[in-house]
Parts: sequence; C-alpha cells; structure tokens
Amino acid sequence: MKWILALCLLVSSQPIAGDYVLRGTGSMNENDGVRPMNVLLLYADDWRYNTLGVAGNPVVETPVLDALSREGVRFTENCVTTSICWISRATLYSGQYLARHKFKRIGKNFNVPQNETVYSLMKKHKYTVGHVGKLGLNVELNRRLNFDFYDEYEGWHWKRIGDRLWHITEKNTADALRFLREKPKDKPFFLNVAYYATHAVDTDERQYFPQRASMSMYLNDTIFEPEDTYDKMPYFFSQENEGRNRWRWRFDSHEKHQRMMKNYYRMASEVDTSVGIIVDQLQKSGELNNTMIIFTTDNGNFHAEHGLADKWYPHQESIRVPLIIKDPRMDDEYKGTVNDAFTLNVDLTATILSAAGVNVPPTMMGRDMSVLYMNGGLKGEPAMQSRQLANTKDGRHYPQPAKDGGGKYHSGSENTWRTECKFEFRENFL
Repeated sequence: MKWILALCLLVSSQPIAGDYVLRGTGSMNENDGVRPMNVLLLYADDWRYNTLGVAGNPVVETPVLDALSREGVRFTENCVTTSICWISRATLYSGQYLARHKFKRIGKNFNVPQNETVYSLMKKHKYTVGHVGKLGLNVELNRRLNFDFYDEYEGWHWKRIGDRLWHITEKNTADALRFLREKPKDKPFFLNVAYYATHAVDTDERQYFPQRASMSMYLNDTIFEPEDTYDKMPYFFSQENEGRNRWRWRFDSHEKHQRMMKNYYRMASEVDTSVGIIVDQLQKSGELNNTMIIFTTDNGNFHAEHGLADKWYPHQESIRVPLIIKDPRMDDEYKGTVNDAFTLNVDLTATILSAAGVNVPPTMMGRDMSVLYMNGGLKGEPAMQSRQLANTKDGRHYPQPAKDGGGKYHSGSENTWRTECKFEFRENFL
C-alpha cells in the first residue's frame, strides 16, 4: 500500500450574519452540573465544505443549517483523514486513523474492540444510544454493546416498505423522531442521524432522486460548470480512473451537469428540512437547550473539478467537509462565529465523548474540539494549563503534541491547534 501525506493550511476567521433564527437557543450554562448533556449528530453523506448557503454557495438553500451556524461555530477548514465512505465512518466510530483501525475494505475485518466504539462508550456511560440510517461498514456491530435503538439502511433513494413508498431522507427523519419520542425521559441520549443524501445511487444512470416536492427548486438556476482539466492530472490518472468514469456518468455534457447538480442540491435542501423537523421536536420536548448538535459529513464530493466526480483524492473538494457545532457550554463570544482551526473527523469522537464526561481511551487519536470555543478558547487558562500538564501526562483532550505515530500527529506551535495531518488512501483508487 502507498500512503500519501497532505499538508493543509489555515485561513482567517470572521463572524456570520443572517436572519433565520432557531427557537429555544438560549444559554445552557444553567444546566451545568444538573443533568448530562444530550448529543445529536447529524451525519450527511458526500457533502463538501461549501454545500451550504452560509458558506457562500450561491445556489443551494440550507436555511436551517445556516441558522444552526449562527447559534454555534462553523469550522471552515474541517477535513476528513480518508475520503472514502466506510473508512471515514470507521474513523468516526473508533476515533482512529485508518493506519490504526485498518478497516481498508468494506465488510471485512473491523477489528476495533466493540467496547471501545463511540456508541458503546456512550452506552456504558448510561446514555440511551440510537443510530438511524447509514452505518456504512457492511459489518454488524454488537447491538447489545452499542445500541438501544438501531435502524440501519442505505443504497436507495426511493423504496417501498410495507404499504408506503419512502424517500430515504423522509425515513431518516421519521426514525429520528421515533427515537426521540420513545427513548426514556430520565436519561441523556446520543443519536446519530446518518443521512444517505446526497450520496448517488451508483447503480442507476440517473444517480440522484429527490423528493417530488423538491423538483420545483432551482429550476431557473444555472449551476457553474468547472473547466475539464483532467489532462493536467498526474500521468497515472488514466481514462479508466473511477473518478473519471463517474465524471462521464454525471458531468460530460452541459445538460447532464445541470440536471445532476440541481438534483444533488435538492437532496441537500431536503436534509436541511429534516434537520429543522428534528430540532423542532427537541424544542417541543424541552430538550433543545441541553443538547449538543453537530452537523458534518463523511467526505466531500467533486462536482467536475479536475475532470472528476465523487471523492477519494486529497483535493479540497474531496477532503474538506462542513462542520457546525452548537454546544450548550459554548462561550457567548463564540456563538455565530467561524473558526479556521484545522480540525479533522478523527476529532469528533473525542469531542462527543468529552461532552458526555466519558474518558477518551488512549487508543483514540483525536482531540476534544470544545477547547476551541469554551473557557476562553485556545488561549484560555484551561488550554494553557493542559499544555503544561502534557509534559508529564498523556492528556488527549487538548491541543498538545500527541504520542501516536512517533510524533506525526502534532499541533505545531503552542498557539496553534494543528498544522498538519496524515491523509491516507489506497493506491487502487488511482
């Protein structure tokens, strides 16, 4: 196997403006020490960093996620360490780089101990744990150890189940609401709503199948079409390359590009609507102000840039993904801001566990991102103290040099969160 290292740089941060407001988004500090915080993970598929209106996309409409970003922090330089569905998801569940969890082939050899996944650790810590939608491993996790509520499905956009024809995003929404209504009222919860949208149906040449009510969206928009620069790719990118094959499926004519991208954006807007419905349920149940909400995705997506489609390669379109965190503990000064710290999907696991008060196992390789927006942020006293403690203790929740990989994973200078990462992929995707 060949592993490729990619260095990623930082840019400046700026405030977010907007007028769409979430209800029930007051300070949560009054709950500190009273009851454990809930964690809601909204985990979409194949969204790149700018598939959001608030990120400057001139076409796609995502008013709910835009509002969520105005109540929390939007991380503009967030990346995945491997831009492949199952590997990225294994990283989320394990808190490990591919080099450690070694889940290279879907459906084979997920060897992370079942009692060390984010699900099982949250459940052990007395959380009610749910998963709806795409697990993405093609491997059975131990239900007893990992879940109280589990409904896994993927690979389709429309499907008849019983006497109803479901769109997959509608079913994601219905199952999330079912979990929220049926869960015990006296326990905190962790729920992963793992949307299949905007992943294509790879076995159908039409690729994207939005809900019927969405088909009126974007009719009069013209989607930007990148220049086909595939001839400038390295010599080993042949015409048989899978990313090039999928470019031909989706983008090799003006009409096809417009149709594919409009349907892609329609499905993104459907996820946004779903998020609004789920957040409304939390508001109705009185739980919104004690719930950490995270929106992110498993990998990015080429929209014909570099003459490619789908993901896999270490371009920003492929590895840079949205991340919005709305946290009850967040300092007021950070609400509605953007943050350009170089965060990674491997950090999500430690962030979720730390929010629940769960000790992060030393096998996990990420960092708790809350240090970037709590207690004064990166320059606050807790973060500065943790750097001093790092000289003698293996504290894994704060920005300090990590011991994994002989120093390959580190935060750079004492005033930065992270300056580089190891990007991994398998050579057979070339």
